[in-house]
Amino acid sequence: MKNRKRDKPKSIVQKAMNTTRNRLNKGKFDKDSFEVVPLIIETDKIDEEFDGYKLVHITDIHMGQWINKERLEGVIEIINNLKADTIVITGDYVSYQIDSHLGDLEYCLKKLKANDAILSVLGNHDYWTNPDAIKSLLKKSNIINLENEIYTINRNNKKLQIAGIDCVTEGKDDINQIEEKLDPDFPAIMLVHEPDFADTTCQLKPFILQLSGHSHGGQISVPHIRTPIRGKNFRKYPSGAYKVEEMVQYTNRGIGTNLFWFRINCPPEITEITIKKVD
Repeated sequence: MKNRKRDKPKSIVQKAMNTTRNRLNKGKFDKDSFEVVPLIIETDKIDEEFDGYKLVHITDIHMGQWINKERLEGVIEIINNLKADTIVITGDYVSYQIDSHLGDLEYCLKKLKANDAILSVLGNHDYWTNPDAIKSLLKKSNIINLENEIYTINRNNKKLQIAGIDCVTEGKDDINQIEEKLDPDFPAIMLVHEPDFADTTCQLKPFILQLSGHSHGGQISVPHIRTPIRGKNFRKYPSGAYKVEEMVQYTNRGIGTNLFWFRINCPPEITEITIKKVD
């Protein structure tokens, strides 16, 4: 696990920036700051029972940075108005501080509403702070955290499998556990914080889609270049949709930011995914 002493200066910077924001009253929610991105996944692997199935995906909240309680409450209102069958969250709930933000995070997450389930995986920052506290918070918020596990939604003896890989950055991932539990006769969706894991996920044929975060879309998007800022585990698939073998990899830009609170042509994102059956 990462040496938390290294992050002490970043924690100090985070605290100073939060204090300044609060004094300047710059933490107001603005609905227009967030983009709801529609994504349609067309596949012949889905059964009629799941034709039109809707997932809403968010990632990289980084509570206590640019995202505060007021902004997160606003985001959750947007999500609930989308009326998702399942809500999925792909990690990094916090950054370098945790204890002072757990209460607000739990208060907001408990307001999420979905028809079937709310599912999550953890990200690297969750492990760098206090993974046990995050897991406890998720459980109290009625969010099912998947650690190399599969959550199955059943309709009329048909299945939609939603798998969750634990944090790749911290070496917690185990694709073998997923493969052992996977029903090859029904489609699957992978949740994993790090998008470049798509090269592994696509080797398992039931997977039609992988949903990830981690990159924040680079926080800067340049015309024709798209995402100039890339890093570990988001070099190949830093933002948006990619075809990887027979699977779609989708990398959400995240709703929060990490240490630097700026975005250029790269607004925070809520992804609205609809699965469509094709012959």
